[in-house]
Amino acid sequence: MSSFEHELCDCLCEVLGERLPSPEFDAMRFYGQWLAERNLGLVPIAEPATFAWPGHWLARVRVADDDHAVVMYGSPAGAVSDPAHALSRGGVIEAGWLVAPLDLTLPTKQPYGSEARVGSVVGLLVAPTAEAPLVRIEKAVAFAGRGLEGDRYSAGRGTFTGPGRGYELTLIQADVLDEVGLSWEEARRNIVTHGVNLNALVGRPFRVGAVECVGRRLAEPCAHLEKLTRPGLLRSLVHRAGLRADILVGGTIELGDEVAAAD
Repeated sequence: MSSFEHELCDCLCEVLGERLPSPEFDAMRFYGQWLAERNLGLVPIAEPATFAWPGHWLARVRVADDDHAVVMYGSPAGAVSDPAHALSRGGVIEAGWLVAPLDLTLPTKQPYGSEARVGSVVGLLVAPTAEAPLVRIEKAVAFAGRGLEGDRYSAGRGTFTGPGRGYELTLIQADVLDEVGLSWEEARRNIVTHGVNLNALVGRPFRVGAVECVGRRLAEPCAHLEKLTRPGLLRSLVHRAGLRADILVGGTIELGDEVAAAD
């Protein structure tokens, strides 16, 4: 890891008051996705050099040719944690981020609930490339660290393909799709479930049949989904558009397989 990535981890530890995992890829991307499990995000600050905030925020400070992470605080702002003494050595603040809730109405501890219940697989769908129509299948081979055989993300051809957590498998509840009048194909998720509360699997290991997975974050709706379906859909799917997950132990998934938390 670079100096900035090491220090960013230390600075986030101070702001959050807990230990953080080491980043598995680009630190900013990794911690942004990790925070999403906790109903938190990193909000870019437009003019960090003059930003004033009576609370903690993070700055990227350039000294010579090196970047360093600093925890800032106050109005006017000063450093409360500067592991490399970047500001005292004449460093310049070039970027900043505020750690903020994604949804102010939800807590940061188990924000999406804890009672997952037990459900089942009622639909399996894959698409060979980004934006290609999804096709229903009766069973699928799940590869650890990749995704479902025949799906665009397993092949590295998805819209959001790239380093990240939660791009290997997506799930959504059939009752939500029925309520908003969206077909399984239009939802663009791999697995349609019945009975299980997918939101409660965020940050938790779970299994689909014999396949072991981990829930990374909610598969929140976005403008891309609206573009492929219909205007106005985004609002009705907030916190209800499914789960993004990764596959830890592969195997075959079939219709009717049980979906349940593993812990």
